[in-house]
Amino acid sequence: MTIRKHCIIPGWPAPPNVRALQTTRQGGVSLAPYDSLNLGSHVGDNPLAVARNRILLNTLLPSEPVWLEQVHGTAVASADAASCRTRADACIARQRSAVCVVMTADCLPVLLCDEAGTVVGAAHAGWRGLCDGVIEATVQAMDAAPQNFMAWLGPAISQQAFEVGEEVRDAFVAAQPQAAKAFIPHPHGGDEMGRGGKYLADIYALARLRLKALGITRIYGGGHCTYAERDEFFSYRRDGTTGRMGTFIWLE
Repeated sequence: MTIRKHCIIPGWPAPPNVRALQTTRQGGVSLAPYDSLNLGSHVGDNPLAVARNRILLNTLLPSEPVWLEQVHGTAVASADAASCRTRADACIARQRSAVCVVMTADCLPVLLCDEAGTVVGAAHAGWRGLCDGVIEATVQAMDAAPQNFMAWLGPAISQQAFEVGEEVRDAFVAAQPQAAKAFIPHPHGGDEMGRGGKYLADIYALARLRLKALGITRIYGGGHCTYAERDEFFSYRRDGTTGRMGTFIWLE
């Protein structure tokens, strides 16, 4: 089994010593509905299959990643010192070969690095964490000038499939008024302005707004839809019971 061909290398001009990896759902040993490269140990999959998938993936990594216990919050761990199962939704590293990882299945994975290649970070940006400031917390923990950062947005649910309530829109707009343009009224709910109904949210646009507000303008990726691309990606919204993909970054 060749796992490498089922992993996506982020297309961004990161420094030569920055390495990143994005898995798809293909290339592992898990059975349906987790087929096949499920990396999540918390979703009901056979633990032996998850362990085997992680062993397969480790052939592409310089060390064991720091697997987080993600809770849709804003806490940031350090891969330089943390152990696995740290409760956090982001991870940073300054030491060579220390591997950061976040797991997703519709939420947005965000990779960050500085142009000098001295620090890297990965953030799990579901709508709640994104709204509460997980990207901002990650950048702060990286402790470098944000204008020297670049970011890559991994596969997430697209606006066409991401239905949210009015309270989600209100929370983003309260924090950043220009976020209103990232929401459109759901065609089958509420009045013509979306009041009392549902919205379709563009999580990629919301993340770009947060990054640009920090001074980060070199932003790459953001062209996939986990919900629509069934053969490539896990999607919790689509399937409910499903696996998790991994987004990794480290310094070489």
